[in-house]
Amino acid sequence: MTKHIFVTGGVVSSLGKGLTSASIGMLLERRGLRVKMQKLDPYLNVDPGTMSPYQHGEVYVLDDGSETDLDLGHYERFTNSPLTRDSNYTTGQIYLSVIEKERRGEFLGKTVQVIPHVTNEIKAVIHKMADESTDVVITEIGGTVGDIESQPFLEAIRQFSLDVGKENCLYVHLTLVPYLKAAGELKTKPTQHSVGQLRQIGIQPDLLICRTERSISLEDREKIALFCNVPSQAVIEEKDKDFSIYEVPLSLVDNGLDEWIVKKLQLGSSTLDLKDWRNLLHRLRNPKHEISIAVVGKYAEHFDAYKSIYEALDHAGIEREAQVRIGRVRSEEIEREGPKRLLTGCDGVLVPGGFGERGIEGKIEAIRFARERNVPFFGICLGMQCAVIEFARHVLGLPGAHSSEFDKNTEHPVICLLDEQRNVIDKGGTMRLGAQPTVLDDSSRAAACYRQREVSERHRHRYEFNSEYRQQFASGGMRIAGASDGGKLVEIVEVADHPWFVAVQFHPEFKSKPTAAHPLFSGFIQAAIERRVSRAAHSAEVPS
Repeated sequence: MTKHIFVTGGVVSSLGKGLTSASIGMLLERRGLRVKMQKLDPYLNVDPGTMSPYQHGEVYVLDDGSETDLDLGHYERFTNSPLTRDSNYTTGQIYLSVIEKERRGEFLGKTVQVIPHVTNEIKAVIHKMADESTDVVITEIGGTVGDIESQPFLEAIRQFSLDVGKENCLYVHLTLVPYLKAAGELKTKPTQHSVGQLRQIGIQPDLLICRTERSISLEDREKIALFCNVPSQAVIEEKDKDFSIYEVPLSLVDNGLDEWIVKKLQLGSSTLDLKDWRNLLHRLRNPKHEISIAVVGKYAEHFDAYKSIYEALDHAGIEREAQVRIGRVRSEEIEREGPKRLLTGCDGVLVPGGFGERGIEGKIEAIRFARERNVPFFGICLGMQCAVIEFARHVLGLPGAHSSEFDKNTEHPVICLLDEQRNVIDKGGTMRLGAQPTVLDDSSRAAACYRQREVSERHRHRYEFNSEYRQQFASGGMRIAGASDGGKLVEIVEVADHPWFVAVQFHPEFKSKPTAAHPLFSGFIQAAIERRVSRAAHSAEVPS
């Protein structure tokens, strides 16, 4: 029978349940077990697609077009779990399904209530994940124990063990053990209170993972174990990692987490193999190069808004044995101060996706700076559209060229609305979403990076390159390097006489892993390394 692991969080938010859940999944996979991952989010939005990046971080897109929580990015980067729309549910989706059933008369006139109707719906979406090809389902419950929004989910997972048997369920609770500088000691009371709240609901955690700045003493572990009613070996320390998040799985192994889970759930498994993971950490700790990449975006000050971008840059750095120093540059600052002061000295410029007109001109100026000074440039989604606008204005001589998203009356709408979007009114889940095939130009830089002619990448956009201008761009030196839909939709553009100028309409960052960097990110980082090496050699030749 499929086993179930439920991961909850307590004390404070942002403890890293997603990263911890992903690490558990990875360790079980490395023991030869077949794992599926799932995130249940308490907010009422049907999906995160219409939420602000400032509140929610990036929207992570799956192959099937689902717009999901950013924690699913951790799941994909750390594991091989097949993720689909069943991997992420929100309160909004749960209630919508219950209301639709009520409208169809499926409850036979009964009064519809949180218990049992909503909790049954939650249990049903968990059951969906279990099948004969799955050994373990890991379900992360968003939010913090004590939040009113989380209560139906916690009640559902309490009931779940009664349905499938307690021997088939494991409850993992992630808490904070804070260090009080004034007192000079760690405090276990917040963890005790958090577990107490869970136990009031009817859930006794089997395993406690304690986030902490300082090492937890044996005495404190035993104290936590005693007051939280768990064995002392079930109190796992997860100390903050100063170097890399990719140290987390190894830290959990050192604390016996995987052994304990396998034993508790009576899972037959093979020997843990982390050789490649240890190798990537060695490469990360011992780089041969150091480069700087400027990420110019609207949400630059908010790390989670571009989480997958930053992770993909790190992955490429690992593969190319380079330490990637990321400079987060707000595009509005470039509008005020100009690109020269903010971008001079960087080895590469990346302009990511986004929505809205704010900061657009700053992105365009950053791209012009990179193109004219032969700085490696990588544009993604809106970053590609800005690259097209910049080239139209300053190379093709099309004054006022713009996207019809930002200027409906522009004389040269080089970026325009997709035909399929013209009659769309609703905002949520209505963009061009998910995996789409792209055919590459054999002579393109992109084809050299991918080493294949056709690729599949994930999309999230409403606007596209206006094909009426295709010939003008080709004549001016911007190559159409990849297209889809029988060549109708432009997916990749490149500037042929530039050391590395590639812009894509899709989101390659969603398919990058620490053990397998995305080919385009790898090519971009290699170009940045070559620029740094060339500049260093030139500086050495110039007499002081």
